Amino acid sequence: MNKRFLWYPAIIGVFAALIWVILQKGQSLPISHAIAPAVPVSATPAVQGWWRYLDNLKHPLGLLLLQIIAIMLTARLFGIIANKLKQPAVVGEIIAGVLLGPSLLGWALPAFSSFLFPVESLKNLQFLSQIGLAFFMFIVGMELDLNKIRNKAHDAVMISHASIIVPFFLGVWLAYFLFTRFAPANVSFLSFALFMGIAMSITAFPVLARIVQERKLTHTPLGIMAITCAAADDITAWCILAVVVAIVNAGGVLSAVVTISLALVFVVIMLLLVRPWLARITAAQMAKGREKAAVSGVFFVLLISAWMAEVIGIHALFGAFLAGVIMPATTNIKQLLTDKLEDVSVMLLLPIFFVYTGLRTHIGLLNQGDLWLVCGMIMLVAVAGKFGGSTITAKLMGQTWRQSVSIGALMNTRGLMELVVLNIGFDLGILSPEIFAMMVLMALATTFMTGPLLDLVLFSEKRKKLMPV
Repeated sequence: MNKRFLWYPAIIGVFAALIWVILQKGQSLPISHAIAPAVPVSATPAVQGWWRYLDNLKHPLGLLLLQIIAIMLTARLFGIIANKLKQPAVVGEIIAGVLLGPSLLGWALPAFSSFLFPVESLKNLQFLSQIGLAFFMFIVGMELDLNKIRNKAHDAVMISHASIIVPFFLGVWLAYFLFTRFAPANVSFLSFALFMGIAMSITAFPVLARIVQERKLTHTPLGIMAITCAAADDITAWCILAVVVAIVNAGGVLSAVVTISLALVFVVIMLLLVRPWLARITAAQMAKGREKAAVSGVFFVLLISAWMAEVIGIHALFGAFLAGVIMPATTNIKQLLTDKLEDVSVMLLLPIFFVYTGLRTHIGLLNQGDLWLVCGMIMLVAVAGKFGGSTITAKLMGQTWRQSVSIGALMNTRGLMELVVLNIGFDLGILSPEIFAMMVLMALATTFMTGPLLDLVLFSEKRKKLMPV
C-alpha cells in the first residue's frame, strides 16, 4: 500500500484525538457567573426532539424560503394550465396569486394560510416583489423600440393616445359616482379620480407583445402596428402615472409643480446626458471583452435611476423603466442584460408580486349584489373605453375593420401593468380594498378576453377568405 494513503488517517486521527482531549479538559473549567445578556422578548424556548424542526419553519428565513417554494410551484402549475387554455402564462400566475390569498386559501384553510403567510412576513414579500418589478420594468423599457415608434409615429401615437384619453375620461367620470361610497377616508376626489383614470388607461405591453409573438403576427402589419401602439401607450401612460403620483405625494399645487419640474429635469438628464455617456462606456467595455464591467455599469445606472425617481416622488418603477429606455441599441448589451435578468425576474420574483397582490385582494368583501353590479360597471367602462376607443380611432386612421378590432382587442390587455398601477394606488391609500378587488378582477377579465377575441376576429377573416364568391 502506498504510504501516502496512511497519512490521511494519521493526520485526521491525531487532531481528532487532540480536539477530544481539549473538550474533555474544558468540562472541568469553572462556569462564569457573570450576568448573562437579556434574552429578547420575541425569543421562544428551544423545542426538544423532532418538534424543533417544525419550530424552525417559523424562522423568518425558513418561512420566506417555504413561501417562495409554494409560490413558484403554484404559479408554475397555473401558468401551464393557462397555456393549455391558449392564454398567456401571466393570466394563470395572477389567478394563482389571488387563490393563495384570502379569497380562497385564507377562506378555506385559515389556519394554514396564517401559518404560511403571517402578517409580519408580508414586508419581506413586498420588498422582493418590488425588486422583481424594478428588474421587469427595466426589461420592458429595453424592449421598446423607439425607431419603430418614429417610423409609424402618426398613426401609432393617434391610436395610443386615443386609447388613453377615452378610458381616462370614463375612469374620471366613473370616479364621480364611486367617490362618496368607496374612496378611503381623507382621500381627495382629485387623487381618487386621477388614479381611476390611469387604471382604466393602462395597456400591458409585455403581455401584448407575447400574444402577438405566439400567434406569429410579429412581422405582419397588424402585429407591428399593435406593438408600436402599445409601446407609445406604455411611454405615455407611465409619464402620466408619474405626474399623478407626484400630484398625490405633493399634496399642494406648488409642491406638485416642483415635483413635476424635477421629474422633467430628471428625464431630460437621462435622455440627453446619461444615454450618450452610457452608450460610449458600454461600447468601450464590450469592445475590450469586459462584459461584467459593462453589466455592472448598467446596473449602477438602473439603481441610481430608480433611487432618484423615488426621491423625487414619482416612484422607483418609473426610474427603472426610464433606465431601460435609455439603454444603447448599438451593442448586444440589451440581449446580454435580458438573458441575465428575464428568467430571474419573470420566473422567480414576479410570481411573488402576484401572490403579494393576491394577499391584498379580498374578493370576499364583494358580498352584496350591488357590489358585483359596481364591479360589472367597472369592467364595462374599462372595455368600452380601451377597446372601443382604440378600435374606432384605428378605423379613423385608415385601418380595416378587422385590423381595427384586432388592435382594440390587443390594446385592451391590461395584465401585469394594471396590477402595478393598482398596487401603487393601494400603497398610497387612494384605493379602498373593495375597489382594489374589483380592479384586480377587471385586469384579469380584460387580459383573459384578449386571446379569444383576437382568435375570433382572425377566424372570421379566414372563413371569409374560404367562402366561395
